Amino acid sequence: MTRLATAFWVHAYLARLEQAAIPAFVTAHGDDTAGAVLIKLNTLDGQARVYQRGFDLQSGARQWVVLSEGDEAAADAAIARQRQFDPDLWVIEVEDRRGRHMLDDEGLAGGA
Repeated sequence: MTRLATAFWVHAYLARLEQAAIPAFVTAHGDDTAGAVLIKLNTLDGQARVYQRGFDLQSGARQWVVLSEGDEAAADAAIARQRQFDPDLWVIEVEDRRGRHMLDDEGLAGGA
């Protein structure tokens, strides 16, 4: 299976969020072709959840898994730790009070 360039996936994801009127911002621009992506979902109540790409070891399927959740400061600290050892990392912050992130939607679930 051919992987999409990360920048292409990020732009498609941001466009999908924009169509749903969900604000999102690139807070760290990683490698355009092969950078990993973290999604920070900020529910605007002091809480946040950070998603990263993972693999199901049994099926080999790519899936979004929670890296960190809780107060926003803890989420930001988890992102900072990841950025220390991965300078090619993309970080996208999604702001939605209802907790929508669209990562499970068709075309996005496979990720970058």
